[in-house]
Amino acid sequence: MIETKPKKLAERALLIGLEQDGVSKWDLRDSMEELRELANSAGAEVVDTVTQKLPKPTAPFYIGKGKAEAIKESVQSQGVTSVIFNDELSPAQGRNLENLLSRKVLDRTQLILDIFAQRARSREGRLQIELAQLRYLLPRLTRMWHHLSRQTGGIGTRGPGETQLEVDRRRVQDRIARLERELEGVRKVRSVQRQGRKRHQWPVAAVVGYTNAGKSTLLNLMTGADVLAVDKLFATLDPTTRSFTLPNKQRVLLTDTVGFLRNLPHTLIESFKATLEEVSEADLLIHVVDLSHPRVDEQMAAVDSVVKELDAFGKQTLIVFNKIDLLENPDLASTYCRRFPGSVAISAKSGQGIDRFVDALQSALSAWRLRSHFRIPLSESNLIAELHRVGHVLELRYDNDYAVITAHVPPHLEQKLTGFIAR
Repeated sequence: MIETKPKKLAERALLIGLEQDGVSKWDLRDSMEELRELANSAGAEVVDTVTQKLPKPTAPFYIGKGKAEAIKESVQSQGVTSVIFNDELSPAQGRNLENLLSRKVLDRTQLILDIFAQRARSREGRLQIELAQLRYLLPRLTRMWHHLSRQTGGIGTRGPGETQLEVDRRRVQDRIARLERELEGVRKVRSVQRQGRKRHQWPVAAVVGYTNAGKSTLLNLMTGADVLAVDKLFATLDPTTRSFTLPNKQRVLLTDTVGFLRNLPHTLIESFKATLEEVSEADLLIHVVDLSHPRVDEQMAAVDSVVKELDAFGKQTLIVFNKIDLLENPDLASTYCRRFPGSVAISAKSGQGIDRFVDALQSALSAWRLRSHFRIPLSESNLIAELHRVGHVLELRYDNDYAVITAHVPPHLEQKLTGFIAR
């Protein structure tokens, strides 16, 4: 008789949200639904959802003491193993809640970090997620220090009277410093790779969008890449770059990037700078939008917010409304395309509308086939910085008080630079 390995039981999670002043019930409902999707993506079974209305979180327990006591009874009766809060908890709140509930307490940031840890495949991805986890962990060591190894670095590593907590804190800080150095090396390698692309003069289009909008599916369809594309939040983390040849024989490099999210933790953005630099260094952004999602406008705004934080604002952007095959009202695609001139509506899954997307991409990149020469006074530092951020600089030299630049630039930027064109 063959023994079968017992199936690992899923964690049973209770979700908790707070309806604060300035937050509508609709926003809270959507945010809690997204938290449920995140929990499911992490492998948890959501047992129940609890919300409370308060002007602001309370300092000791985030929620009211009475509500916390009621939740304690609920988690015991329902066999809950994890309690997940919709917002980030302070170290004191997390410690108090774990002591009261006798259950694992997570917040939204921890949940996202856990998903990232599950999804990371490349060495770079693992380094980035470990860095984000340690940055999150450092101020919370008094609650979570049992997660760390008790080993120290040998003779001379402990100061007189130094507590174990202080040793752990220093060990985390040392590890963070090592990770930052390793990731700086990754950034340098990526910089060299980008310089190689510039020598080929191939424009780079970064595919950005809300998580689960269909970015990887689009990349697979266009280039034959074998990127994991499933109906889960943050299914892929590691960037993939593939070339695609347009009908006019121009080659473009398409780079898939990690999905964005509302209130994406700042520790993640900082830790994933080596990957997200692909967005800030790209010549064109392809913003993939899940048009079938009920909060499509909020998701678009969230992506725009992250793009601004990455200093990629102002770049030429092609908006692609995806998943039109899932629309109950087909006219919605036309409505959004009118709202956003130059955008296209497609289904990356079925291939519907892909010809329109290719035409739009070719049109958007038409300016990159032309070289422009500029002579800009160094006093116009903001304009020079914008040219570097938005354009594709091929050559730069300095002539006294001027920057002489050869670059590919999108039409809207070339109009601003008309007075500086070198003849």
